Amino acid sequence: MTNDKSSLLFTPAAIGPLTLRNRTIRAAAFEGMCDGNAPTDLLYNYHRSVAAGGVGMTTLAYASVTRSGLSFPHQLWLRREILPGLRRITDAIHAEGAAASIQIGHCGNMSKKSMAGCLPISASSGFNLYSPTFCRGMRISEITAMAKAFGQAVHLAQEAGFDAVEVHAGHGYLISQFLSPYTNKRKDDFGGSLSNRMRFMRMVMQEVMQAAGTDTAVLVKTNMRDGFKGGIEIDEAIEIARTLEQDGAHALILSGGFVSKAPMYVMRGSMPIRSMTHYMQNWGLKIGVRMAGRFMIPSVPFQEAYFLDDAMKFRETLRLPLVYVGGLISRNKIDEVLDKGFEFVSMARALINDPAFVNRMRTEEDARSGCEHANYCIARMYSREMACHQHIPNLPHSIRKELKPTR
Repeated sequence: MTNDKSSLLFTPAAIGPLTLRNRTIRAAAFEGMCDGNAPTDLLYNYHRSVAAGGVGMTTLAYASVTRSGLSFPHQLWLRREILPGLRRITDAIHAEGAAASIQIGHCGNMSKKSMAGCLPISASSGFNLYSPTFCRGMRISEITAMAKAFGQAVHLAQEAGFDAVEVHAGHGYLISQFLSPYTNKRKDDFGGSLSNRMRFMRMVMQEVMQAAGTDTAVLVKTNMRDGFKGGIEIDEAIEIARTLEQDGAHALILSGGFVSKAPMYVMRGSMPIRSMTHYMQNWGLKIGVRMAGRFMIPSVPFQEAYFLDDAMKFRETLRLPLVYVGGLISRNKIDEVLDKGFEFVSMARALINDPAFVNRMRTEEDARSGCEHANYCIARMYSREMACHQHIPNLPHSIRKELKPTR
C-alpha cells in the first residue's frame, strides 16, 4: 500500500466553490459517444467507470454551445432536449463519489456545414485545409450572440447536474481562433492587438461567470503556445492567462497546440494514418488523408509530462489553481508535478487505457499506465467512439502492424 501521507495526490482540493476528493481530473478528450449529438449508453458507461475508478472529477468533452459549432454526428450538442440523458450521467458520476464537469466550446472553422447547418464561422474568412472547408468571419452581432450562448450553456449544464464547466479557449477552436494571429486577420475591435484579440474571450467569460454564480466551478483550457511559427507564443499566452485570472476563472488547464495547424503538438507522438483512414466513410477524404496525412499531421516526439517546462512559467506568474495536462502516465511523475505547485493533474489516454488507473495508484507505489502512446484512440475517435487498441479484438492486420513499432 502506498504511503499517501507524503503525497498530495489523494488529498481534497478546491476549484472555486467545488471541492474534489483528490487531485485527479479526467481530461476533456473527445469520446465520440454521442450519436445524434446526444448522450448514449456508451457515454454513460464510460464516465461512470472513470468515476468508479477513483478520479476526482470526470469531464464530458467537446460539447458545442450551438449547432453551428458541430463537426461530427457523434459530437455532443448541449441543448435542452438532452438534459435528461445528461442528468442520468451526472447522477451516476456523483453516486461513485466523483464530481462532474462538461467542456463547452465551438469548433469555429473546424465545424462542418453538413452538421452545423451553415457555412462554418470563425474570427476571419478563409479556407481550413484540415476540415476541409471555407469559413466566414463572424459579424459583430454574431459575436455578441455567441458569447451569450456560452452563458446559456452554463445554465443548461447546471440543470443537468454538472458541478463545473470547462470553457475551451485553446487548441485552435473558436475562442482560440480569435486569440491567435494565425486565424484572426480582423481589422476591427476584435483583431490586431492582443487586447483586441482577447475581446471575444472576455465577453464569453463575462457571460459564463455571471451564469455560474456562486455554485458552479469554472475552468478554462488555454494554450501556452499554439505550437507553430506565427501562432501564439508563451509571452502572449501568459498575458491571456493573467486576463482569465482577472476575469474570474477558478482554475486554468494549461495546454497547447492547434488542431488545424499543429495537431500532434497537443497529444505528441505520431498519428497512425492507416488506423485513421480505416474508419472513414468518405472515400475521397480517405484517399486524400492516406496520401497526404504524414505531411499534414507531422509527428512530435512524446515524452512524459511534455508540457511541464512551459507550465512552470505560468505557475511562477499566476496565483489561481492550475491543472497540469499532457503526458501523465505514472504515479511518480504525477507526484512530481503536484510537488512543483500544480493543484491538479488531468489525464485522458491513461484513463482510456484503464478507467481505474487512479484507484490503482492508491495501491501501487510505482503505478504506471499501460498506454503505449500509439494514438489509435485519437485516430479512431473522429469516425467512431474512442477506444484503446488494446481493448479491440480482431483488429485488421494492417492496423496492428502500424501500431506495433510504437510498443
